[in-house]
Amino acid sequence: MPDSAIDAARRVQHPLVALTKARLLEFVREPEALFWVFAFPIIMAVILGFAFRDRPPDPSPVGVAAGPASAQLTAALAKSGTVRPRDFASVAEGREALRTGKIALLVEEAPGRGLEYHFDPTRPDARLARLEVDAAIQSARGRRDPSPATDDRIHEKGSRYIDFLLPGILGLNLMGTGIWGIGFSIVNARLKKTLKLMVATPMRRSDYLLSQILSRFVFLVVEVGLILAFGVAAFRVPIRGSLGALAAVTVLGALCFAGIGLLVVSRAKTLEAASGLMNLVMVPMWLLSGVFFSSERFPSAVRPLIRALPLTAVNDALRAIMLEGRSLASLPVELGVMVAWGLVGFGVALKIFRWQ
Repeated sequence: MPDSAIDAARRVQHPLVALTKARLLEFVREPEALFWVFAFPIIMAVILGFAFRDRPPDPSPVGVAAGPASAQLTAALAKSGTVRPRDFASVAEGREALRTGKIALLVEEAPGRGLEYHFDPTRPDARLARLEVDAAIQSARGRRDPSPATDDRIHEKGSRYIDFLLPGILGLNLMGTGIWGIGFSIVNARLKKTLKLMVATPMRRSDYLLSQILSRFVFLVVEVGLILAFGVAAFRVPIRGSLGALAAVTVLGALCFAGIGLLVVSRAKTLEAASGLMNLVMVPMWLLSGVFFSSERFPSAVRPLIRALPLTAVNDALRAIMLEGRSLASLPVELGVMVAWGLVGFGVALKIFRWQ
């Protein structure tokens, strides 16, 4: 064989390397994808971080129905500082404001009947307002507690909403870029007949699917580093665990969602079908997996199913490392869930993947 032919053969890239490079270039040339991967999580963190910033809660709006003692009640509530009273000419007017959500609770005192509180017990703010209103009124009328108590107000990083939120946003971003980024790339290539042409090459099917996963890791460092750096710099979010454990969880989470993304679009023929399937997989996890509020709020009967979701495992692992300082060895369930979903997703996708 001539030397030139040998040199040319040596310069031929492995299919996996060439495909990964092509996917990276494709991603970089999509400004919309760059926005959703890098800018959108930061914007979401800024908005929610300032909306739930570290400050005392706003006084609850409560109503006082007109009556002989209404002026006294309003004065006692205004002095408390924990609620914001508003006078109403009648009980009917106050109940209308309560029904439309303008107030959390309505106070009425009729002669011979004592105090009466109108509120919806299914609303946490209404139940809290009931306790604050009653304490303010009873204290103003001379009540003395038999066991005086003092408050020890704790203010510690790790207990704020932004500390809970940032790992959830990070997990949400790993899921979105893993499923949406890979899914739309594959379906778009299928529609353009690119996949059909690739079948005729010496490339193995696993090379193409693996290239989709590996291309994620080039941006993973920037993506995760940017979100964490912003959280630490802007909101002083703590990272109590090791950076190595945090990196391992993010890599495992990215692999897990990449495998799921491959499986979801393995047979989708149109962008509409792919979009519907991806939303079907992702939206339940948006709601159930503890991104914006704890999954412990759901009934205990469904919590085992929620814990088996991959996004729940990723979020719980990220929070355990960042906020509690735990090690990887203390997270066998969460890591096992991620590994299982990733292996099943990639393995089944490799079997049923449709190239045209």
